[in-house]
Amino acid sequence: MKNKNLTRQPQKSALPYAAILIGAGLMVLGLVAALVITKPKQQSSPSGDTGVSDDYPSVIPSPVNFAAPELSLNHLSGETASLSDFEGQVVLVNNWATWCPPCKAEMPTLQAYYEEHKDQGFVLVGIEAGEPASDVAKFVQDYRLTFPIWLDPQNKALAAFNNQNLPSSYVIDRDGVVKLAWVGAISKSVLEKYVTPLLEE
Repeated sequence: MKNKNLTRQPQKSALPYAAILIGAGLMVLGLVAALVITKPKQQSSPSGDTGVSDDYPSVIPSPVNFAAPELSLNHLSGETASLSDFEGQVVLVNNWATWCPPCKAEMPTLQAYYEEHKDQGFVLVGIEAGEPASDVAKFVQDYRLTFPIWLDPQNKALAAFNNQNLPSSYVIDRDGVVKLAWVGAISKSVLEKYVTPLLEE
């Protein structure tokens, strides 16, 4: 006579649990992908990106106070130019290079700011750190830059401002005093907040 208590019960399949785990994993991957795709970007290109987004964390200028250095370099056109040529104007000096990603990212931002404020006694001088003139000229054309571009094959500007980082920027007031400095790409809203008040003095 068989013992009923020893009768084997059918085991539950593990397949539903595996399906739930796989589904949950796919949902997590989907969320991660969505976050990566929608993350604000700091980018620019000749094909139409507009520069450093105001949604992206921008560098913040630091207040400084020292006399602008004596600096003379050749313009991309071949003419010699000096910082002292801009006496009485507000000058933003931007040290950059054609190969530098954050330099590329902020170029449309700098160009837009320059176009909006150049009639207020403002000039932006882009000093390219060492690349051949032909490469710089192509970059200027691709990015449609209209502000002065100087060539610096010996990195005199980096030495003059005692800073080897790129991009690095300095704002000189109308009295020839460097009032702001920063390293890294900057957004237009931050330029408006910190640089525009110097134009209004």
